[in-house]
Amino acid sequence: MLGDNMNSVNKLKIAVLFGGASSERDVSIASAAQVVKALRSLGHVVSAVDTATGPLNNEQEEDLFSAGVSATAPQSLGGLGKLAEDPAAFFADPAFNGLDLVFVALHGGAGEDGRLQAILDLRGLPYTASGVIGSACAMDKDIAKRLMRHAGVPTPDWLMAPVDASTVELTLGWPVVVKASKQGSTVGLSVVRTSSEFPAAIERAFQHDDEVLVEQFIPGRELTVGILDGQPLAVGEIVLTRSEIFDYEAKYQPGGAIEVFPAKIDDAETAKIQLLGATVAQALKLRDYCRIDFRRDADGGLWCLEANTLPGMTAMSLLPQSAAVSGLSFPELCQKICDIALARV
Repeated sequence: MLGDNMNSVNKLKIAVLFGGASSERDVSIASAAQVVKALRSLGHVVSAVDTATGPLNNEQEEDLFSAGVSATAPQSLGGLGKLAEDPAAFFADPAFNGLDLVFVALHGGAGEDGRLQAILDLRGLPYTASGVIGSACAMDKDIAKRLMRHAGVPTPDWLMAPVDASTVELTLGWPVVVKASKQGSTVGLSVVRTSSEFPAAIERAFQHDDEVLVEQFIPGRELTVGILDGQPLAVGEIVLTRSEIFDYEAKYQPGGAIEVFPAKIDDAETAKIQLLGATVAQALKLRDYCRIDFRRDADGGLWCLEANTLPGMTAMSLLPQSAAVSGLSFPELCQKICDIALARV
């Protein structure tokens, strides 16, 4: 069992930062709702703080946290809202007086690409999850894949746009995955099977980012492993029911996918995925917790797709499910994440 004795927890003043203005705002709100509840259940004093608007009162919190994740991703404005506009005024709120820790529950955009982390570093506020360098490296899929390759971790071949369809066909072959290079939750992603589909897919991806990655499509099983304090957790499998890609709709809408923890693979393959996941986390300088996603091809080859520095944090998100199989309840996971972050202070 990985769980600690919750009765011995020191009571902390914690601000849970969430929301923002990225395309993953809804997902962030869902994560924050459960993180706030879990941390309060442990006796901590917790403020829910939307970076777009500021700390919430009880009524605002209830209204916002009762909403579900929309069927399609919100349009990303890319920013943090009020926090980035005037950090001094934002952090002058009493919610930050005597604060022990910031629990980062943002996903995507400026909340996950290192910009928020840079602001927190400059303010001298301790926070959970990866720092500036790790966040930026993992969010930029081109850089992340280069670091994976350097560390000896297989990842599908790729090209960066602008690139024409004939070059893609010659270099990667069809099908390919076209996606925004610096967005999460596979926002703006398309599977392209013919040259005629390619221009529209590129245009769609550019609506979400200023860089677009074109990646060799690897058919096969979707596998994932959580990493907590450098140690791999249980490996899970995502069984897709509607599409070939674990896209936004498959992740966040009912019936889009079946998540199996632990994955039905043998011990040797489990150990290999865990080792590769830990290697990726180390290569990208990730800390505290993250989730690493893979494809397993028909020949048993494993291909790392991406690293998530701020994966979903509802009790039924992939990382918490991975932790639960490893013996860690959701409140225990939240507490463990806080403990790891505070150990750096």
